[in-house]
Amino acid sequence: MFAEALLESSPARASVLKKSHYIYATACGALAALACFAGLWWLFPAAPIRAFAIQSLLLGGLATAFALLLCYVHAESHRLALNTAFWLALTILLNLVGFVCFLIYAAAKTGDWKRAAIPCAYIGEVLLVGAMALVPLIYTEALPKAVWTEVVRLPSPPPPAAPAMGTQVRPRATRRLSSDEILKAPPSIPSTIAQVHDEPLPPAQVGSAAIGVPGGVYSGQEGAGLDPVMQNILRSANSSPPPPQTSKPGSPVRIRVGGSVIAAKLVYQPMPEYPQLAKMTHTEGAVELEAVIGKDGTIEELKVLRGHPLLVQAALDAVRQWRYQPTLLNGQPIEVVTEITVSFKLGE
Repeated sequence: MFAEALLESSPARASVLKKSHYIYATACGALAALACFAGLWWLFPAAPIRAFAIQSLLLGGLATAFALLLCYVHAESHRLALNTAFWLALTILLNLVGFVCFLIYAAAKTGDWKRAAIPCAYIGEVLLVGAMALVPLIYTEALPKAVWTEVVRLPSPPPPAAPAMGTQVRPRATRRLSSDEILKAPPSIPSTIAQVHDEPLPPAQVGSAAIGVPGGVYSGQEGAGLDPVMQNILRSANSSPPPPQTSKPGSPVRIRVGGSVIAAKLVYQPMPEYPQLAKMTHTEGAVELEAVIGKDGTIEELKVLRGHPLLVQAALDAVRQWRYQPTLLNGQPIEVVTEITVSFKLGE
């Protein structure tokens, strides 16, 4: 019956929608498009305007179509003396489902299926075309997965080379290890462990001449009964002096003297000038130098051990002018190697 009514329906009959209905629906769609554009512009100001315009036009078209549905329901229910408010509310809540229910109810009540045939057919066609267009877009992973597996499929390995005549090739069983097995595998243990033999320590040398207390022998060492401080003094006194350092013929004799000892022999000591850049940056500290004092007491060699770069040059310039008393060894002047510390402190 529905197909027969669809074929016999003729647009010659007067339409339910009037010109004013189209004007109202168009105005509603325009207002919805403007509201959508303004809302998107306020929420996403950095997005391109073209995207806002397309989304607003789509929403405006949907709003126009929905307004036409409401106008049709209002006009048809008013013409058939139905409950207009009820069907308008049902259409607003259920959209197309409520509109189809209204068409079927109106056709069943009046017995005229011609007015319901064409709208229902249009709605069915729109739903079918929309489903055919949206389903591939929603399930985009169906086709790419199949195609991707075909593209990424690894080529088969080449066939193994034929063995030479008279040789037999046994198949080698291989097993692939997973990542968990590799991480949990114990470290390899060597088959043999090399033995380390320590060389024996040389026997301790004990001074032959030692003063002890009768009966004060402990662990076979003489003088063990004395006070520990006295034992150290006796050991240092009885220990043989170090062999004299033999110098090459023609090379100057040099000895190393502590800085506090050689500082007492200073004759001329001009103070260094505080560098201007160090003053501006409030740089303080000490510069340690290694100096070689000649036989006449002048500075012959200088080497910087440590110190701030802004203070090193001023320390070198000042120490080169220092003069010392000559150091005598067996009545002869010799060269001395010592360390000199130059302190720089603001306000002094």
